[in-house]
Amino acid sequence: MKTESINKIVHRRIAITLKLVLALGVLLLLLQGRYQPALEVTVILLVTMLPLFLGNRFQVHIPYEFESLAVIFLFMALFMGEFQGYYVRYWWWDALLHTGSGLLLGILGFLLVFVMNEKKEVQLELHPKFMALFAFMFAVGIGALWEIFEYAMDQLFGLNMQKSGLQDTMWDLIVDTAGALVISVLGWAYFRNPSGHFFLKDWIDIFIEKNPRLFTKD
Repeated sequence: MKTESINKIVHRRIAITLKLVLALGVLLLLLQGRYQPALEVTVILLVTMLPLFLGNRFQVHIPYEFESLAVIFLFMALFMGEFQGYYVRYWWWDALLHTGSGLLLGILGFLLVFVMNEKKEVQLELHPKFMALFAFMFAVGIGALWEIFEYAMDQLFGLNMQKSGLQDTMWDLIVDTAGALVISVLGWAYFRNPSGHFFLKDWIDIFIEKNPRLFTKD
C-alpha cells in the first residue's frame, strides 16, 4: 500500500508538472502576441485534463500510471513535437512517438477486452490469443484512423501533418504496428502464464479494485 501511494504521488507530480509547463507556455505565447499558438497549446492543455474529467464524469477510475503516460505522450507529441520543432530537428522523433502510441493503445486495448471478459453480464471466456489479437488490432486500427485524419486535415486545410506524404504515412503505420505487436506479445505471454509478473496485470488489478461496479451484476 505504501509503495502504491508513493507511485501515485510520483505519477501525479509528473502530470501536474507537465501541465504547469503547458500553462506557462500559453502565458509566454500570449505575452509575445502569438495568439494562435497560444490557443492551440490551450487546447493541448485541456486534452491532458480529459482523463480526470472522464473519470469524474463516468465514475471510472483510470490507473494513474496510464494517465501520466498519456500526459507525457501528448506533451512530447504536440508541445515538443509541433511547437518546439522536434519533428523537424530530430528525424527519429515521429517514429519514437508513433511506436509509443502503439504501446499505449495496445495497453488500452487489453484493459478494454479484460473488462469485457470479466463483466458478469457478458458471458465471455476469451482466450489469451484473442485478447492479444484484439489489443493489437485495436491499436493498429486507431493508428490507421489517425493517418486518415492527418490526410484529411492536409487536404482540407492545407496543413502539413503528413510531412513527407506517403512515406511518412507508411512509416507511421509500420512503427504503430511494431509498438502494438510488442505489447500484444507481452500481454499474451502473461495471460497464458499468469504466475509471472507483468506491469499490465498490476494496472488491471488497480482498475478492478477501484471500479468494482464494472465487474458485478446490477
